Amino acid sequence: MSEPHTPQQAPITIKKYANRRLYNTATSSYVTLDHLAQMVKDGTDFVVYDAKSGEDITRSVLTQIIVEEESKGGQNLLPISFLRQLIGFYGDSLGGLVPRYLESSMQAFSRNEQQMRQVMQSALEGIFPFNPLEELNKQNMAFMENAMKMFAPFIPGADGVLPKADGGDGQLRELQARVAVLQNQLEELGRKK
Repeated sequence: MSEPHTPQQAPITIKKYANRRLYNTATSSYVTLDHLAQMVKDGTDFVVYDAKSGEDITRSVLTQIIVEEESKGGQNLLPISFLRQLIGFYGDSLGGLVPRYLESSMQAFSRNEQQMRQVMQSALEGIFPFNPLEELNKQNMAFMENAMKMFAPFIPGADGVLPKADGGDGQLRELQARVAVLQNQLEELGRKK
């Protein structure tokens, strides 16, 4: 999620027409709720006005975006218990405190978001150590190459020249071919990493 707009930037004006179409006055184009959701994620501030009455309907449009996001399936950010509690605060004497509490909680969460991402990344690196795994793969390849060099003087044709077919040499060639395939696979893995 991007940083919110700086105070110097004026929010973009979106007009909502009676046919439910949303018009972005900055780009002179019609937009969808998905476009507005992306603008929020990009940190672009906007206000939505009813085109006929001029009433600020930003809150209801943002709520509509949340409802649409929640109904898509996949990821639900609002637990049912939270929604029930929130509904319970409407009309309650403490209901006036809820918006300020939620706003300050989300601001604190946003401030700590980058730190939380770094902690998660560090934790995942501990579980999936990609750099040490790559280093281990390189060491394994070097070990295999050295092992092949050590056995080369004792295996006829280990220098890449296969001996002529006579009797037991067929098994040796088959073994050499298998070793060559394995070595090629190891080299491929090393190149991919």
